[in-house]
Amino acid sequence: MKSILLSLAVVFVGFVKSNAQETAPPNPNAAEIVFETDQHDFGTLKQGAECAVEFKFKNTGKEPLLISNAQPSCGCTVPQWPKEPVKPGDSGVIKVKYDSNRVGPFEKTVTVTSNAKTQQKVVRIKGKIEAKPVEEAFPSNGMSKSGIPFEGK
Repeated sequence: MKSILLSLAVVFVGFVKSNAQETAPPNPNAAEIVFETDQHDFGTLKQGAECAVEFKFKNTGKEPLLISNAQPSCGCTVPQWPKEPVKPGDSGVIKVKYDSNRVGPFEKTVTVTSNAKTQQKVVRIKGKIEAKPVEEAFPSNGMSKSGIPFEGK
C-alpha cells in the first residue's frame, strides 16, 4: 500500500513540475505605452450628437509597439487603433466612438492589448445622453397626426 501511495506521489510531483510554467524575465527593452490621459468625460450631450474622443499615447520603450486589439466593454463603443507598429519615441491615437443614440448615463471601457511591458491598459469614457425634444425627434413635416396636411403648408 505504501509503495502505491509513494508511486502516486512521485507521479503527481512529476506531473506538477512538467506543467509548471517558467516565467521569462521581463524584457527591459520592451515597448511601453503611455497615455496622456486614460479617461474622458463627455459631460452631458444631446441624443445623436458627435460622441468621439482620441486617446493620445506615446511609445516610451526601446522596441516598436504593436497593438493587437482594443476590446470595448460593449457593442455601443467602437475603437480604432493603429495597425502598424509605433516606433520608439513616436506617438499615436486610439479613437473611441460611442453611440449617442442611447439615452441616459454611460460608463464604458476599452481594453488595449499590446506587446508593451504592461500588456493590457484600459481607457475609460463616461457621460450622459439627453433625449431629443419630441418635436425634434419626430418632426411633423407640416402634417397632422392623422396625416392630413396643416392648412397653409
